Amino acid sequence: MNAITVSAKGQITLRKELLRHLGIHPGEKITVDTLPGGEVRIRAVRPTGKISDAFGMLKQDGRKPLSIEEINEIAAKGWAGEL
Repeated sequence: MNAITVSAKGQITLRKELLRHLGIHPGEKITVDTLPGGEVRIRAVRPTGKISDAFGMLKQDGRKPLSIEEINEIAAKGWAGEL
């Protein structure tokens, strides 16, 4: 068991090995859950995204979007080995 010293301000410093185990890098966040019996659980906060965050991700500036007909034509040529 690794002991951690509490500072006069009530702060603790987590060792690099523990942060590495949690997958935490500088600037990232952790959550601390209180459990019965005076225990706590420390976990890395993992970003959660929404599907709408991905909209426009593949958009190319300066190009008009392809129509469904153009996409189907390109796909058909690809399957036929013409591309």
